[in-house]
Amino acid sequence: MTPFSVLHVCMGNICRSPMAERLFLVALSDQQELVYSHSAGTGGWHAGESMNPAASRQVLARGGDVTGFAARKLDSGLIEGSDLVLTATVDQYDRVLELRPDAAGRTFVLGEWGRLQLSHAGPLPPFDGDAKSLYERAVGLVEALDAARAGARPRPSDDLDDPWGLGEMTFARVADEIELTLRPLADVIVNRAS
Repeated sequence: MTPFSVLHVCMGNICRSPMAERLFLVALSDQQELVYSHSAGTGGWHAGESMNPAASRQVLARGGDVTGFAARKLDSGLIEGSDLVLTATVDQYDRVLELRPDAAGRTFVLGEWGRLQLSHAGPLPPFDGDAKSLYERAVGLVEALDAARAGARPRPSDDLDDPWGLGEMTFARVADEIELTLRPLADVIVNRAS
């Protein structure tokens, strides 16, 4: 079975989205093989480059791995193959929907996802420790949060600041914000008490 796929999107794919890609795997812990976490940038000017050094330091300091990362440009195929698309900003959300309008029900700004997930208390399919049950549970969560937003657009306050060109403290704050959303997501889909 194809694992549940989460695509993280930012502008250049060297700071926010790669941190999200790799920190989500950290949050999944021993269940990370059941999920495909990947990332892309709306602009292709960094394609093939490694993660920004400050972003790499944040991932490594939080128990993640940066091995093999290479930036890539967002395209329609990456969106099509993803069950959940999490963007850093509303502008990037709009870009995803320009490329794939049919992805609207599974595309969220990271802050929007976190905000909606806080209020979700509905039942989800059980997680039995395998890829199929995780997939069904995660898709159920995506569908529930899409229904909860009831067609409302993400808010500007849902945006994740771009740390590019800023100091370590900004990268640490952004990594903290990423973890504040992705840890609860991981906990819910693997049915782990947070």
